[in-house]
Amino acid sequence: MAKHKLDVTIGNVSEVYDGAGGILWEMLMGEQIHVGAESETDVLANKAGVTEQTHLLDVCSALGGPARYLARNYGCRVTGLDATRRMDEEANRRTKAEGLSDKINYVLGNALDMPFPAGTFDVVWGQDAWCYITDKQRLIEECARVLKPGGVLAFTDWLESGPMTEEEVMALNTFMVFPYMETLDGYAALTEQAGLTVVEKEDLTPDFATYVQGYLDMVQNDFRQAIIDNYGKEMYDAVEQGITLWRDASAAGKVGRGRLIARK
Repeated sequence: MAKHKLDVTIGNVSEVYDGAGGILWEMLMGEQIHVGAESETDVLANKAGVTEQTHLLDVCSALGGPARYLARNYGCRVTGLDATRRMDEEANRRTKAEGLSDKINYVLGNALDMPFPAGTFDVVWGQDAWCYITDKQRLIEECARVLKPGGVLAFTDWLESGPMTEEEVMALNTFMVFPYMETLDGYAALTEQAGLTVVEKEDLTPDFATYVQGYLDMVQNDFRQAIIDNYGKEMYDAVEQGITLWRDASAAGKVGRGRLIARK
């Protein structure tokens, strides 16, 4: 399991997503704010067996892009849990504007202390966001607790996928405001320890570098002037430098992405 850990709190992450960080990632990834947008949401939904009978918990639901997509296309009920006030407010605003408030409920709260009774949800779900969580073991235990018996845990996340120096780990995590990244095997072990059975674990690292290169291209070309105009040249330089760092690390297979499906 990943050993390096930064002193990052839930407050630091909320600060990023309350401000320029949330806007930047939506620019690069769209309102779903995860790698692969709708196509990846479909893959995960199919693997999780989402239907219109499903009550799904989206842990770290951000702007509610996946929640709305799932409610629209699969007819399921979704509860979104997020700790950032701006994300929660904006998710509610967009969901109301799309007429989906009857299917989706957002809760402002902490993934490490979920405000739900045990055995509430058919599916507990996450997409590329749990890298921000300070205690992955506690997170998975909470996911397992709120799942119904026979329920499914389905998530993707950014991962530590190869050997790195302490300096590399610090630089990569500091730019993204990650406390630490888990490994795919680490997540599988935590899932089993929480009493769930891993059904599938898939290393998506080979494709990850292509996506990161795409984000760097967008920053350097499509959004360069907008970032400079709105946030200044210093901010642009920091963003370009940070994503270049991630591009290089992903190309070398040191950081990546994975998908895990488990059943209670």
